[in-house]
Amino acid sequence: MQERHQNRNLYFKELAKSSRKYFLPYVLLYKPITKQTKILEIGCGDGGNLLPFAELGCSAVGVDLSEGKIENARAIYARKKIDIQLIADDIFKIKEFEQTFDVILVHDVIEHIHDKRQFVNNLRRYIAPDGIVFFRFPAWQMPFGGHQQICRSKLLSNLPYCHLLPKSLYRKLLKAFHEDEGTIHELLDIQCTQTPIELFEKVMKEGNFEILNRRYYFINPHYETKFGLKPRLLFKPLAKIPYLRNFFTTSCFYIVRPRS
Repeated sequence: MQERHQNRNLYFKELAKSSRKYFLPYVLLYKPITKQTKILEIGCGDGGNLLPFAELGCSAVGVDLSEGKIENARAIYARKKIDIQLIADDIFKIKEFEQTFDVILVHDVIEHIHDKRQFVNNLRRYIAPDGIVFFRFPAWQMPFGGHQQICRSKLLSNLPYCHLLPKSLYRKLLKAFHEDEGTIHELLDIQCTQTPIELFEKVMKEGNFEILNRRYYFINPHYETKFGLKPRLLFKPLAKIPYLRNFFTTSCFYIVRPRS
């Protein structure tokens, strides 16, 4: 397990840096951010992605199921004296937010969702007219698409593609390195909810969402902060090859909107 997964303040700073440099400019290509803009992040965690948006003075809301992460986010924003609404709840139970948000951020969330089609159908209800959604997720077959970096074993946390093993072998590998049951359950669950590019686009089509833009990164923008590596887009001819591209796409960026 890397330090950033235990040091939540460090993780907050890393997310805020990536968001400021890459997520915000990407969103701005399709939606201006003003003081009247309403932003929602679903699964906001400690809230780092929202900081650059909140600094622009827009109305920012972060929702996450984890009370602990929300409490940590509230403490961080209180220290920064930045006004932001942070809620520990299931967003789809908050009816008063329906048809509200100009921009919705879904960062590192869709790959954890079992019923992606229902998630997307529910998501539509929270988008204001002319609103957009920014999705970011790792392609399932990329070297660390199984989130194995959360393993306590240093070897496993740095072992690429091990999440592609059959479930029974993957479980045995995790047990052999004495990973705790909580981590094993989470990693096997991610194996069940995997999100290849082709599945994501199929879900968007079935949910009647229009894809305005897509970007496939060979070197994830997060890696700049984590490892000092400059982000690189996937080679265009390779990016057009279904299935094969998943093995080399460490980060997928999408801007989508509901079709009228």
